[in-house]
Amino acid sequence: MADTLPSEFDVIVIGTGLPESIIAAACSRSGQRVLHVDSRSYYGGNWASFSFSGILSWLKEYQENSDVVNESPAWQEQILENEEAIVLSRKDKTIQHVEVFCYASQDLHEDVEEAGALQKNHASVISGSPTEAAHSAYLPSEDESLCTVSCEMPTEQTPSSDLEPALEINDVEVTGEKEKRYDDKTCVKSASEEETSENVPTAEDTALPPKKNRITYSQIIKEGRRFNIDLVSKLLYSRGLLIDLLIKSNVSRYAEFKNITRILVFREGRVEQVPCSRADVFNSKQLTMVEKRMLMKFLTFCMEYEKHPDEYKAYEEITFSEYLKTQKLTPNLRYFVLHSIAMTSETACNTVDGLKATKNFLRCLGRYGNTPFLFPLYGQGELPQCFCRMCAVFGGIYCLRHSVQCLVVDKESRKCKAIIDQFGQRIISKHFLVEDSYFSENTCSHVQYRQISRSVLITDRSVLKMDSDQQISILTVPGEEPGTFAVRVIELCPSTMTCMKGTYLVHLTCTSSKTAREDLEPVVQKLFTPYTETEIENEEVEKPRLLWALYFNMRDSSDVSRNSYNDLPSNVYVCSGPDCGLGNDNAVKQAETLFQLICPNEDFCPPPPNPEDIIIDGDSLQSETSEFSVIPEANSETPKESTSLGNPEEASQ
Repeated sequence: MADTLPSEFDVIVIGTGLPESIIAAACSRSGQRVLHVDSRSYYGGNWASFSFSGILSWLKEYQENSDVVNESPAWQEQILENEEAIVLSRKDKTIQHVEVFCYASQDLHEDVEEAGALQKNHASVISGSPTEAAHSAYLPSEDESLCTVSCEMPTEQTPSSDLEPALEINDVEVTGEKEKRYDDKTCVKSASEEETSENVPTAEDTALPPKKNRITYSQIIKEGRRFNIDLVSKLLYSRGLLIDLLIKSNVSRYAEFKNITRILVFREGRVEQVPCSRADVFNSKQLTMVEKRMLMKFLTFCMEYEKHPDEYKAYEEITFSEYLKTQKLTPNLRYFVLHSIAMTSETACNTVDGLKATKNFLRCLGRYGNTPFLFPLYGQGELPQCFCRMCAVFGGIYCLRHSVQCLVVDKESRKCKAIIDQFGQRIISKHFLVEDSYFSENTCSHVQYRQISRSVLITDRSVLKMDSDQQISILTVPGEEPGTFAVRVIELCPSTMTCMKGTYLVHLTCTSSKTAREDLEPVVQKLFTPYTETEIENEEVEKPRLLWALYFNMRDSSDVSRNSYNDLPSNVYVCSGPDCGLGNDNAVKQAETLFQLICPNEDFCPPPPNPEDIIIDGDSLQSETSEFSVIPEANSETPKESTSLGNPEEASQ
């Protein structure tokens, strides 16, 4: 592939995380020639999603990760006397303190078909095939000619969503297999149709309740393709920047979403559902009539708090928790507002930030459902791929498993002029965007990183049983000791296409104070009980049983200043990895800011043109004059389309 790459581009993007993918799409859409490369074998970087065997292989890669010695110093010979090289790292150090536990019983009589089987109980060494590390992360193809796109595909693929012009919200379970179409000119399908279809639940899968028989580790391995395990756990605010960008750019047609059905709270050792909409408040049996009126009055104030500065100006310097005490709210209400609506902790934010968070929560209610949040089917890793597809549609070139040896910097101008890849090819560009993890220790010697504690669990039932077993929940568990952070828990059911039937996939996230296991295991012990083989099959267990657990720390580079990096040229831009926040606003803001530096005065990810409006070079003057009759018609349709997208509550179930 390297031999066929052009030698010059306008923008080179290194890394396929969400910010990099958005920027690549925006630049390609504005007419820039974009090369998007990643040394990994999958799309998304630390934003990716994996099948079960894929996550084991990913862990093995990190276990065996070491600095790779260049086989040939040929690239060094290409550095001229008036140039110098910024060597990029060949070792990803963003993941640390990995620990894996398996509690599900291992039936030795069952044949384990999936590679990457982990022996029962704790293990620090994971076995698996490195080629399977990207089972669920890939660049989907579509029914458009992408002759200029060069891309590599992992061996296993998850189904791509149907192409719809609107942001599609699934309130019902998927009852049939999606049609999968591939473009011969872009990518070669390497998995068989039978293998690809295994990840798509049928009506029987989603309609039947989970069976009560025990789930073995062999079953998890065999059904591994039904899992889509996110490295970073996030949700989309229904009126957040990412949803607005998906709708504006029409990238939403590449993905499907489900509503978060409930918001939970952990209080006094119990999990309870939080009333957040007006109907929920007045139907709640947890609140007295007086509390319901107090809560509605306070939430109404939060929606327009800027109009009443006298109500909060005197309390700007104190914490939001202390401010709530001045509002004559009961302890019950203060707990709900603080931890489940503002989603903060006792000491984490001041009054103004708390009011902003509460207003943001409230303004997102009702757009797509009774909660403010959406979750992408097949996992968070779908989102970078959606923007990669948009970039490819407008001519971007993609290369996976393609590492970059160094950036070439001109000594006089102090600007980067080219990269040299693993094959020694020198590729010239005007602008370079590099994901933080690719920089070497020399470049990052003065950077101070924060850490995110992450845990992924597979359980046998929900933390709060209800009539429906297809609930998607978010739960905040406040820190008990001073200096500890609140833990965010997101529980996903099989209808999200992230786990096999009869199980739930649970993500825990918090800002690190220790290792991930030390930070998160106390919360895991409160909510779940480890699976034991001695349990009677029909015995009712109070807590959900834990089948499998993964703990790891992830680097948070979101608050790192550009000035912290050593001697970066002005045309080299840094993209950070995932932050600890619930939403994706930081990634979108970062992408838009960097895009404006590269393409000032250009529109950020505008909608794609109507195919009827596209004038092919060489058309006759008659075709050009007909453009004027087509454009008004297209413009007259555009408001109708944006209206249907902007008011999804009218179309949502």
